[in-house]
Amino acid sequence: MRKRTFIWGAGALALTCLLSACSVLSDNTNSPREGEHASGQGTPHGPIQLTIRHTQVKDTQKKRLAMLQDVVKATEAKVPGLTITLDGVEDKVNRFEKLRAEMAAGNPPEIFDLFGGTDTKDYVKANRLLDLTPILQELGLTDKFYSFQEFTVNGKIYGIPMAGYVEGLYYNKKILAGNHIIPPQTWDELIAAAGKLKAAKVTPFALSAKDSWVINMMMNTMWVRTAGTNSIEGFLNGSKRWTDSDVVKAFEQYQLLIQKDYFQDGSLTLAYAEQQNTFSSGGAAFMFDGSWANTPLLDKDKSSITEDVGFMNFPSMGGPGDGYINGGWSNAYGFSQKVTPEQLIAIKEFIKQMYNEPMQKRQLIEEGMPPAMKLSDTSQVNPLITEILNVFTSSKGSFPAYDSRIQTKVRERLERGMQELLGGRTDPVSLMAEMQKQQEASNKEEFHTTK
Repeated sequence: MRKRTFIWGAGALALTCLLSACSVLSDNTNSPREGEHASGQGTPHGPIQLTIRHTQVKDTQKKRLAMLQDVVKATEAKVPGLTITLDGVEDKVNRFEKLRAEMAAGNPPEIFDLFGGTDTKDYVKANRLLDLTPILQELGLTDKFYSFQEFTVNGKIYGIPMAGYVEGLYYNKKILAGNHIIPPQTWDELIAAAGKLKAAKVTPFALSAKDSWVINMMMNTMWVRTAGTNSIEGFLNGSKRWTDSDVVKAFEQYQLLIQKDYFQDGSLTLAYAEQQNTFSSGGAAFMFDGSWANTPLLDKDKSSITEDVGFMNFPSMGGPGDGYINGGWSNAYGFSQKVTPEQLIAIKEFIKQMYNEPMQKRQLIEEGMPPAMKLSDTSQVNPLITEILNVFTSSKGSFPAYDSRIQTKVRERLERGMQELLGGRTDPVSLMAEMQKQQEASNKEEFHTTK
């Protein structure tokens, strides 16, 4: 994610600019006149150019890219003179570096992959995002989606979710059965299962921690288990502290997994894909990951366990967050506020071609992406995907990923700290003290910025 210190520093500087002096657009001479966003009035005259920033650049995302390409062709066919350029960028680079710099400069692509929560609020504050509320109403789509919550600011919608996600524990049915283990429902059962697997010379957990965000998927769920689903909001408003015993407890439990050597060897040097490779080759019994991971796991050319994969909610840990699941609709397409009336007509057509039941059904069947729209038919879905959807819907409720709410510097400190914890260079109490220090500084900075 942070390829070079200079790039990351530039991104941070850009964001600072975005939220302060650069937050007011200079003249908006290319923006639609008042009223044109909602009506889309105007007839295309001559060539129309749109750029779509997408993140379907990995080998495992070829089917997803093919769907986008089909939508592009259909949109171009409906709008005379339209040419759409696809600009593919790796998702973390897009979110944390490229898009931030473009937003600060006021020149994002017309259509782009947008993360919900804090990212969306920052860009709305800087007047960079197109208000989609009237467009969704015009196209009859407002009530077709499960939730716009992460893209709604002051009652207006600024992003259209592409698909949902859910995070949980994948497990190898064959390995567990071979070791007489049933899928663990409690933390004690999980620890006992891991010990039994380790004694049998089976790696309990696949984990790649070179990409620091990967560690915090499971960690996020663990502290929600022990401290509750409102813990993130508590960190932000000061009613909860990282140093509280119920938060520290989760990190101590995670440290237990480290100390007992339950993660795959050399995890700190391995990129995210290696986590999936280890699990899909039968090299580990468990893997905590998102619903998006089902694609490589079900690819018979790359996975040897396509018939042996199960998915479950993370076991209970005896806290107020037991039974809840990390899930929702955090990724969307956003649209630049600075578009011409002709581009707006093309954007509306893109929305119609992208957001409909056949396309959402295709995403579900081909890629296992939980739909963002309410489908009338979910037949012909792979059993693993059905299992993932059932786990999602049968949970007590959902909570968003912490990095959609928490400040950037707090997220960065936790990512570094978890790598330090995994490497034995810190302990839970010390790490939580550092986290609380950074949280207070970020809360104070945010307070003064918004005054």
